[in-house]
Amino acid sequence: MAHWVLVLASGAVIAAAEQGPEFNWRGRLDPGQELAVRGVKGEIVVKRSPGNEARVSAVKRWRRSDPDEVRIEVVPHEKGVTICAVYPARRGRANECLPGGEGRMESRDNDVSVDFTVYLPDGIAFAGKTVLGDVIVEDAGGEVKVSTVNGDVSVSARGPARAETVNGSLSVALLRADWQGELKFETVNGSIELRLPEDAEFELRAETVNGGIESDFPLLVQGRFNPRDVRGVVGRGGRGLHLKTVNGRIELRRLR
Repeated sequence: MAHWVLVLASGAVIAAAEQGPEFNWRGRLDPGQELAVRGVKGEIVVKRSPGNEARVSAVKRWRRSDPDEVRIEVVPHEKGVTICAVYPARRGRANECLPGGEGRMESRDNDVSVDFTVYLPDGIAFAGKTVLGDVIVEDAGGEVKVSTVNGDVSVSARGPARAETVNGSLSVALLRADWQGELKFETVNGSIELRLPEDAEFELRAETVNGGIESDFPLLVQGRFNPRDVRGVVGRGGRGLHLKTVNGRIELRRLR
C-alpha cells in the first residue's frame, strides 16, 4: 500500500493511504476550518472524534466497473481540507475536486459506490455532499452543511446546520438555538422533522404543498393563517428558520 504525508503551511500534518478498495486519511485542522467530503454514489456518515484529530475512511463497492478508475483526492487549502471521490469522465471535460466540495462530478456508466466515514473533532465545520446516498451526522460540534439528491439526511449538531435533499426526508436535532441569520432545511419528496431546545426563539416560515404542519412551540402567526404556508414568531423571534417541502409533512418538535 502506498502512503504519503503532507505538511500544510499552518504546520498541520496530513497522512493518507490509497490503494485498492479502501482509503484512509487523518489530520489536524485549526478550529473554525472546514472538512468537506464530496461523493457521488454512496453514503456519508459523520461521527464525533474522541480527540483533536480528524479521520476519513472510504470503502468502494462495485459489481461491473473497475474500482481503480475512481480515485479519492485530497485537496488542502487555506480554509481546510476537501476530500472527493473522483470518477472518470465519459464525456466533456474532466471531473475535478475543488475546495469546499465544488467542481464537476459526473459518473455516467460507472457502478462504483464510495461510502465515507468521518470522525470529526469539535470546533471543525463539516460540509458533505453526495448524489445517491444517505447523509448521517451524529453529534457534530461545529457548523454543518450537508446535501444529497436521492437519500435521507439525519443530523444532530451542537452548532448551526443546513440540510437539503430532493428525494428523501430530513431529520434534524439542533442542540443549541443561538445561530446567526437564517437556517434552511429543504426537500421535495419527503418529510421534515426538526427538534430544537425548549427555549428556542426564531422567526419561522414553513411551507408544504401536499402535507401538514405541526409545531410543539407556541407560534404568533403573522398575516392570514394558511395551514400549508405558516409564517410566525416563536418567543422574541430574531433568527430565521425556513422549512420547505412539496410532498411531505413538517414537524417542529421540542428536544426531549
